[in-house]
Amino acid sequence: MISRRLKPALTKSAVILVAGCCLASLPSFDAFAQQKKAKPITNGGVLSGELTALRSGPKKKRVITYQLTSEPRQLPPPSGLCNLETGPETFQIVANSDAEAAALKPYIGKSVALKADELSCAQSAGQFSDAIVTKWSVLTKH
Repeated sequence: MISRRLKPALTKSAVILVAGCCLASLPSFDAFAQQKKAKPITNGGVLSGELTALRSGPKKKRVITYQLTSEPRQLPPPSGLCNLETGPETFQIVANSDAEAAALKPYIGKSVALKADELSCAQSAGQFSDAIVTKWSVLTKH
């Protein structure tokens, strides 16, 4: 049994030891910043990643919204980083017609590459992603 005099000293030592181990195991800030650095993308550049579909809106007027999850990308000016440190990772793909929606449908839940002709940052609360691709074309399946 530990005496009362040793108990507070032992507790402080244990806390310092645990804190030191936790700090030593964390990567440095520089390593983390370099790891998550956003690659730039320009209009006409290629976005690749997993495509998902989200249903939103009232039951009778449901709209399917497509979202591409990619590595962090830095958008061309004036959009820049979309007020994010690493650049957007989620891109809302806007289907302007039934033909565009049909082109995306086979890729839901799969990896796809899109040529992004027009990119911008999300600006309203109804948008599900960090950035929006309004003009695009499917290149290939990965």
